[in-house]
Amino acid sequence: MDLDLATLAARLEHLLRLRSIPFGMKLYERREDMQAIPRIRRPKAIHTMDQIVGQTARLGFTLGVTADDLVGSQCRSVVGLGNAKDAEWASGRHMAGVWYATVEDSRAHQSAMQCVADGEYEALVVSPLAAGRIDPQIALFYATPGAMMYFINGLQWSGYKRFDWSVVGESSCADSWGRALKTGAPSLSIPCFAERRYGGVLDDEMLMALPPAMLAKAIAGMQALAGNGLRYPFAQYGIQQDVRSGMAVSYPGKQPTPG
Repeated sequence: MDLDLATLAARLEHLLRLRSIPFGMKLYERREDMQAIPRIRRPKAIHTMDQIVGQTARLGFTLGVTADDLVGSQCRSVVGLGNAKDAEWASGRHMAGVWYATVEDSRAHQSAMQCVADGEYEALVVSPLAAGRIDPQIALFYATPGAMMYFINGLQWSGYKRFDWSVVGESSCADSWGRALKTGAPSLSIPCFAERRYGGVLDDEMLMALPPAMLAKAIAGMQALAGNGLRYPFAQYGIQQDVRSGMAVSYPGKQPTPG
């Protein structure tokens, strides 16, 4: 399917009043293919993946990274770069006493993470959807909880499906881009401490990751909802008002009745 990602990104920004840039991710089997992308930027320092994502979502950069650009195995493991998931990583020892009470707790956390398999890719590119520099495997955007709920309503407008998401805790990038790259399924996350400290994620932001084609489905759903008067941001009705008049606007036949 040919997607006009720039148009989809613009519609998404308008419908959800986004404060940051919708972006995409693509893994490359060969470093040379990443380096051949027009106007690709390469990190000049060692970063977390959260920082790479933040530079794209907040500054509009197209960035290519390899395992050597990332600070350690935790960042590398989620996107499958550098054969990071060795015995030391799996043990969780580096998180014991920091995020988890025991090595056993840390090991269980590592096991719970959704990650791209090691050994298949040498590089990853993160780029704004509107830039048109990559054909992304997944599209991502940050939004408030209210905007995320509206986006999900749009996804569920036709071909309804209940969504079940996970919260791995710290390293929640495994709940978003890790899960979406691995499974191709829509993946919503509550960004973790590292994403907020190093990636510039705001307190009221959540992260959605999903195949780009699903953006068109969600946008069509949100436009249908808007046609029914259900729009974001949500107009507050009032916590002490008689609810019947408000319900009558949204649901045909729900006209106010006496007493």
